Amino acid sequence: MTQTKPELLKTIVDALATIAPEVSDFDLDPDVPLREQIELDSMDHLHFLVALHQRLGVDIPESEYAGMRRLTDLVEYIAARSQANNPS
Repeated sequence: MTQTKPELLKTIVDALATIAPEVSDFDLDPDVPLREQIELDSMDHLHFLVALHQRLGVDIPESEYAGMRRLTDLVEYIAARSQANNPS
């Protein structure tokens, strides 16, 4: 089942909250890089991306990690991959 972009955003923020519990979706601007909003070191970022894979089943290759800076980037990337994997 494909999620809407707002649903994806909530799922992504929920996954992020498992890595950085102080995070809430009200605190984050989806268009500002995450590292400018919260303390997220490279290991935390990796654990976050693994958590996304586990929750959503979407692979994010290491070559794409640098492009996953904002919540908006993640939503767009995952939405595009989910749609490609589940065409209507």
